[in-house]
Amino acid sequence: MSTLTATAAARRAASAGPEYRVTGRRVLRSEWAKLWSLRSTWITLGLALLFLVVFGLIASVRYRSGMNSGRIDPGFARQSAVSLSLFGTNFAQLALGVLGVLATAGEYSTGTIRSTLAAVPRRLPVLWSKAAVFGLVALVVGTAGAFAAFLAGHRVLATTPAAMDLSHDGAVRSLLGAGLYLALVAVIGTAVGALLRSIAGGISVLVAALLLIPGLTTLLPSSWKDTIGPYLPGDAGASMYALTHDSTTLSPLAGGLVLLGWTALALAGAAYRLKRADA
Repeated sequence: MSTLTATAAARRAASAGPEYRVTGRRVLRSEWAKLWSLRSTWITLGLALLFLVVFGLIASVRYRSGMNSGRIDPGFARQSAVSLSLFGTNFAQLALGVLGVLATAGEYSTGTIRSTLAAVPRRLPVLWSKAAVFGLVALVVGTAGAFAAFLAGHRVLATTPAAMDLSHDGAVRSLLGAGLYLALVAVIGTAVGALLRSIAGGISVLVAALLLIPGLTTLLPSSWKDTIGPYLPGDAGASMYALTHDSTTLSPLAGGLVLLGWTALALAGAAYRLKRADA
């Protein structure tokens, strides 16, 4: 009898198939597959790359034509090849930030988050994996776009006062800083989408944090503006890829640390709600 029982148990185990454990690597692979299965991923990443290269090239062409004609705004005339090539960063940050919101809030709007959390009951690995995967993708796209814009602008700006190459002091650091800034914005978008669970709400908060609030600080007294402004996400991030700095801006390291703090705060809020609230 015991032999028959053991044989039946073995057959049931074999028919049930192998058991699969939830591991960090498998969650990462799942989030990687989900990210690239979305049409919006390809479109938005393409737009981010296009914004970086095209707007940087347009700024470089405008600078050269202004110098050749002798009619150029004094402020614009003081620009460098790095600042001109990174002119499209403000547009690319919106594309990558919005895609970050879509990557998380989109699952809540379609209801597929329930399947995701059923497969990963501990929940938090889902958030960490989404942030890691999309942050890495945004880092690669942002860095590649920054270098492509600089190399394209370098040919346009040759023989002008703004001309410089990669060997110029601070040029590579600025381009790498732009890629890192765009990656952190993408992670913030991912966290905001998970926190608010609304595509419209997440995009609104992201645009307000990056564009509207910095614009409103111009209405404050100059002493307040100089104190608060550098610590806002957009201004802190801009200091990461700025070639030169003054007393009103943070150093690249300080700006990076401030933006990392904002990123950690957004992720902490998203993690708290994911752990405490139902999907």
